[in-house]
Amino acid sequence: MTEAETPSGKNAATENFPVGSFLLPRHLRPHVAVFYAFARAIDDIADNPSLSADEKVARLEGFAQAVRGETDDPAYAKGHAIRRGNRETGVTDRHCLDLISAFKQDAVKTRYESWDELIDYCDRSAAPVGRYLLDLHGEDPAGYAQSDALCNALQVINHMQDCADDYAEMDRVYLPRAWMREAGAVTGDLAGPAATPALRRVLDRLADGTEALLADARRLPSVLASRRLALESAVIVRIADRLTVRLTREDPVATRVKLGRREVIGCGARGVLDVLLRRTR
Repeated sequence: MTEAETPSGKNAATENFPVGSFLLPRHLRPHVAVFYAFARAIDDIADNPSLSADEKVARLEGFAQAVRGETDDPAYAKGHAIRRGNRETGVTDRHCLDLISAFKQDAVKTRYESWDELIDYCDRSAAPVGRYLLDLHGEDPAGYAQSDALCNALQVINHMQDCADDYAEMDRVYLPRAWMREAGAVTGDLAGPAATPALRRVLDRLADGTEALLADARRLPSVLASRRLALESAVIVRIADRLTVRLTREDPVATRVKLGRREVIGCGARGVLDVLLRRTR
């Protein structure tokens, strides 16, 4: 294979949260960039509507082989890069392989029956990102619980933001089917110009679930030994809090709900201040 990647044009600047920002230790930022580039590459494959499910799975398996050191195919350069980075830093390959597992699932699964089923997916598609960062900073794995809560909350927020586009472009619906039935909503509601009252009830229930995750995630900055990672996580928690509120007040079917630059800066300032005050005390 001469080329495995299918770049979407998305990059760190398009994410809801800062990726490898100046808040992190300078010597670790290059490793974060390599990890993000790997994650972006495999996510783009899973989300490419022009590839068949079999082709997606085959390419993702190629990346898994590169991470495990089972191939030297240059088509999987970003897999080789993160393997070398993991060996240099001592971080396990497990987080990369969990991501691949989730994106293989994206290739073949388009509906989720329950909240628990959705969280199982988030545990592999989002939580490994936070776990990688904790391991990279030498943090205690005991912090995984709060990190998982934050990463999973961000994933659910993203599912809410993109609910109409995911359905239109890939016939993929992350909203739990059981909740849809209970609310009287149907998948076709996602193709309308605005959320129906029934679909709004499902979105509000997802926001409630996200808020429950964030209740645990807000403890993350206080359990981290690294002050810089605590600062980064506090900023992300603030962004997640704000996006969750916005998603309860605005309609993600009618328009993409996102934060403006001033809101992001405000979240950053408040998050940094929270950590500095807490650690001063």
